[in-house]
Amino acid sequence: MQIAYSAKFIKQYRKMSGEIKGVAEKKENIFRSNPFDPSLKTHKLNGRFEGFWAFSINYKYRIVFDFEENGKDVRFHIIGTHDIYE
Repeated sequence: MQIAYSAKFIKQYRKMSGEIKGVAEKKENIFRSNPFDPSLKTHKLNGRFEGFWAFSINYKYRIVFDFEENGKDVRFHIIGTHDIYE
C-alpha cells in the first residue's frame, strides 16, 4: 500500500506533539497492514466529508483519508482532533 500525504496533512502533522506523532506512526504501521484493524476504529464519514474515511490515533486525534481509484493506495488529507470535522 502506498500512502500519499496532502500538503495540509504534512503541515498539521508537523505541529503535533512528539507523543502524538509517535502514536500516529504506530497506528500508520497498523493501517498499512490492515486499514480495517479494529484498534483503528476505521469508519466512513458523512456530510461534507462524504467519500472520506477516518481512523483513530487515540481517543482525541483522527486521520482523515480516502482510497485512490485503484482501491489499494490511500491519501491522508487531515490529522487532528474532532475539530477537523467542523
